[in-house]
Amino acid sequence: MHRNFPGQFLHLARFLARDPGNRVAFITERKDRFLPGVLKVVYELKKRGTSATHRYLRFFEEAVLHGQAAARAAMDLKKKGFVPDVIVGHTWGQTLFMKDVFPDVPLVGYFEWFYRARGSDVDFDRAYPLTIDREALVRIRNSHILVDLYTCDQGICPTNWQLDQFPQEFRRKISVIHDGIDTGYFRPGLVSGPVLPELNLDLSGANEIVTYVSRGLEPYRGFPQFMEAASLVLEKRPGCHIVIVGEDRVFYGRGLPEGKTYRQLALETLSPDTTRLHFTGRIPYDQYRRILQASSVHVYLTYPFVLSWSMLEAMSTGCLVLASGTPPVTEVISDGVNGILIDFFSPRMIADKVIEALKNQGDLAGIRQRARETILEGYDLKASLSRQMRLLTQCAGGAGPC
Repeated sequence: MHRNFPGQFLHLARFLARDPGNRVAFITERKDRFLPGVLKVVYELKKRGTSATHRYLRFFEEAVLHGQAAARAAMDLKKKGFVPDVIVGHTWGQTLFMKDVFPDVPLVGYFEWFYRARGSDVDFDRAYPLTIDREALVRIRNSHILVDLYTCDQGICPTNWQLDQFPQEFRRKISVIHDGIDTGYFRPGLVSGPVLPELNLDLSGANEIVTYVSRGLEPYRGFPQFMEAASLVLEKRPGCHIVIVGEDRVFYGRGLPEGKTYRQLALETLSPDTTRLHFTGRIPYDQYRRILQASSVHVYLTYPFVLSWSMLEAMSTGCLVLASGTPPVTEVISDGVNGILIDFFSPRMIADKVIEALKNQGDLAGIRQRARETILEGYDLKASLSRQMRLLTQCAGGAGPC
C-alpha cells in the first residue's frame, strides 16, 4: 500500500510478483505505472479536505480520507476472495483501517518519519524561527502515525537515525531495513561527459562536471545554498559544467510567495553563467545514471530529515560525494573516508571544497572506491530484499516478530 505507486515498494513488489506462487495486490491512489504480475487496485477519494478544517488537523484529515478510500478498496478485494497473508504499507494514511478490514492479518507499517519540533528538520534552518504555533502543528501532525504505531504488528524504517525520531516506547516494534540500492545498475561506467540529445545536453568535451540531484529544488535539500556555491564555482573554474537534476517545485517545507520557484529566485539574484549551468528537470533513470557516472564531484545537501536515495545511488556509482554534515548523512559518510562532509549553511565552504576536489580528482579516487564499498556492504538491494522477505515471511507464518 502506497499512495504514490510503487514508492518504496518497487523492488519488493517486483520481487514478490516474480514468484508464480504469490498473489500480489497493490492498493494506491496513483493511476499510471504498472508492474508485471501485480494486481493494481486504484482508489479515488470521495472528498477532499477543506479550508474550514482547523489547520492543525488538515494532515490528519487527509490521512483519514486516504485511509477510508484504501479501506473501501481492501473491502472490494475481500469480497472477491482475496485475503492476504501479510499487509505492508507506507504509514501515510492508507493503512489506518486495515486492521478493521483484515483483523487477523499481520500489518507491517513502513515508518519513514516522525515529526519533532526540536532537534531535527523543523528548527534547523535559522531563516524559519520556531514558534509555539509551529510546535503545536508538528505535534498534531503525528496523529495518524501514532495510530499506525499502535495498530501495526511490526514496522520498517530505512535508517537508524530516522528510527531515533520515533517515541522510545514504539521503537521495539520497528526494524531498520533500508529499501536497498541496485548496485548492479548504479555502478561506475562512463569516463567522459554524457551526450543526451533528449535533453539537448552535450558534455562530451567537459573535464569537470559537478552534479546535484534532488526530487525538488527546495531549501530542505539545500538548493539555495548550492546555487550560491555553484555561481562561485562557475566563476573560478571556466571549464566546469554543473548539472542539476530535479523538478522545479517544492515537495518538503515552504514555497515562495506568488508562485515563484527557488530556481527563478536563484537565477534572478545570482546571475550565474547559464551556458554552463544545466537544469534537466525530472528524467528517466538511464539518463540520470549516465549523469552520475560522468560526475567529477557530486553535492548532496539536506536538512536533518529523510535520507534521499540519490545520495546512496551516487555513492554506489562511485561518485565523489560532498555532503552536508547533517544526520542521517553522517550515519553513512565518514569525512575523508567515503565522502567529504561540508557545512550546509556555508556556500563559500561548499564552493571551496568543490574546487579543491576538482583540482585533486586523482588523489581522491580512494574515496570514490570506498563510497561504493559502503553501499555494497550496507545498502545493497539483494541484502535488503532478503531482510524484508525474512521479516514478511515470519509475520505471515506467525513465527517472527509479528
